[in-house]
Amino acid sequence: MRCKEMTGWGGRGGSLAVLAALGLVALAAAPAQAIDVKLTMDEAKKALAENRERMIVAADSPKPDEEIKKLLKQVSSAFWIGADPEKDPCGASALLKTKRYWLGHFGRIEAREFKKQNKEVHMPEENMRKIVEMPYLEAEFHVCGDEEFFADGVKASFKQGSKNIEPADMSPAQKGRKSEAPGPAYRSLFTARFAYDSFDPNAKTKVQIYFPDGKMSEFEADFSKVK
Repeated sequence: MRCKEMTGWGGRGGSLAVLAALGLVALAAAPAQAIDVKLTMDEAKKALAENRERMIVAADSPKPDEEIKKLLKQVSSAFWIGADPEKDPCGASALLKTKRYWLGHFGRIEAREFKKQNKEVHMPEENMRKIVEMPYLEAEFHVCGDEEFFADGVKASFKQGSKNIEPADMSPAQKGRKSEAPGPAYRSLFTARFAYDSFDPNAKTKVQIYFPDGKMSEFEADFSKVK
């Protein structure tokens, strides 16, 4: 299960309207060498440009829909931890929205706007700086259950060695959506934000999800493989 997002920015001379997201999660294409907690503006601009160019190349191909889908599938595992949603739709999993995730996302928005408006459209530098200075890692958890409101009150944490890392804040879980896949009847998602200075971005981690009925789901993730 992939999430849908909505985001955008404004400004004169190439402003972006608020954009409804793609049905697929578009993820950054940088090679994995552990979560980048600190990025320079030059690194951020480079990451944005690389993702923009890859999307433009795909869009300019003889079969753009096919190539864009192929591109997104190729990079979709870069920030995904836990169960593979294509192989195990109801396995516990999470999307780690790192700084590079957001730079990749906005790079592809720039590419789409370039194709739509036939002129270069760039994210304001002040917005890029906000991404570089983000103090939190946003983790979007995908879970399944047997009842529509099975995820009400769900919680999550990271465990690294003997250290238990609690999120700085969490969003309420979405109401369960009917699932046609085998297994539990409903799917839901919720978001937790973890302060970058509260965990080791290079460590193997146990991700724990606690449900209101007392059940706990756990899976391992190697943060050193996430960029």
